[in-house]
Amino acid sequence: MPRLNLLAFALLALVSAPPASAQPLPHGHDHERPIVFPDVPGYVTLSVDLHMHTVFSDGSVWPNIRVQEAHRDGLDAIATTEHLEYQPHREDIPHPDRNRAHVIASQAAAGSDLIVIPGSEITRSMPPGHSNAVFIQDANRLLIADSVAVFEEAVRQGAFTFWNHPNWTSQRGDGVATLTPTHRYLIDNDLLHGIEVVNELTYSDEALQIALDNNLTILGTSDIHGLVDWLFDAGNGGHRPVTLVLAESRTSESIKEALFAGRTVVWFDNTLVGLEDNVVPLVNASLSVASATYNGSSSVLAVTIKNTSDAAYILDNKSDYTFHRNADVVHVAPHTTTMIEVKTIERLSRVDLTFEVLNVLTAPDTHPDVTLSATVQE
Repeated sequence: MPRLNLLAFALLALVSAPPASAQPLPHGHDHERPIVFPDVPGYVTLSVDLHMHTVFSDGSVWPNIRVQEAHRDGLDAIATTEHLEYQPHREDIPHPDRNRAHVIASQAAAGSDLIVIPGSEITRSMPPGHSNAVFIQDANRLLIADSVAVFEEAVRQGAFTFWNHPNWTSQRGDGVATLTPTHRYLIDNDLLHGIEVVNELTYSDEALQIALDNNLTILGTSDIHGLVDWLFDAGNGGHRPVTLVLAESRTSESIKEALFAGRTVVWFDNTLVGLEDNVVPLVNASLSVASATYNGSSSVLAVTIKNTSDAAYILDNKSDYTFHRNADVVHVAPHTTTMIEVKTIERLSRVDLTFEVLNVLTAPDTHPDVTLSATVQE
């Protein structure tokens, strides 16, 4: 084929092809490995990742890939939060509009049930370090040199702001999240609303304590730059960190309201982190007694515990009963049932079993108790 015809053919193919942001999701990839937790009384439980990057800052993928990954993980909402000030790909992907990644991700999610929230990462040296502003109106208006004025502008736009990776060793060499006078000013003036206690592969006890001491919303994010599958081994049983938002409905407005109200639980490496008022209802909604029957004429009660969540709960017996074929620590696998045998000494019509949930944190080194009530079946 002559060179001119080859060029014309290539141009025709380029013009005819839909843009990357309009490409449909690959067949067979929708909700392949959804993150599943039950709703709690009065609220729906939404899986949300509010910190991720694409080639429009220092990420490695186009925004539609973030949408495809979110669909595979069954997420309810995401935010592409590109660095405002740090633009290492600008020579290859020049873009004067800092909203561009959000626009492309929104187009890629069109027609699906994924909520794409506008956001940006305010990228400064410490203090205040890096922070995200989500539910913004225009990222370009956040290109402000003053490190306090940029938060003021974000709040004027109605943003929810949170402190990113406060334990990041590039800015805190000891890995200890520490509240600075700048952060105290931002909190006292309602310019900082949340804090990441989990970022990517790290968890911070100190960040959790800062959240508790200062009434900051507890958050966990992937901060993904490469591929979710590679970093979190998602195809082999791993999962990205997410924030489980307890929202009144499955809408962007309800997510925002819940974030400001502090109704969140972090899901990270088979660990749940959150305020007791949030995380205990989630555990109670996850675990229930499916059956309780005595073995023959004995006083050994067979109790079947059902788990409807992704968490593999680790339960430490705190009740007055001992178990017949289990030690005090019981593992309840996700989305299945586990049977324990309880020595009640005498045959009872009802048994209350109290456990400390070891893979749930409500404060540093603090695990909540839950009680499972078993009504004995004749």
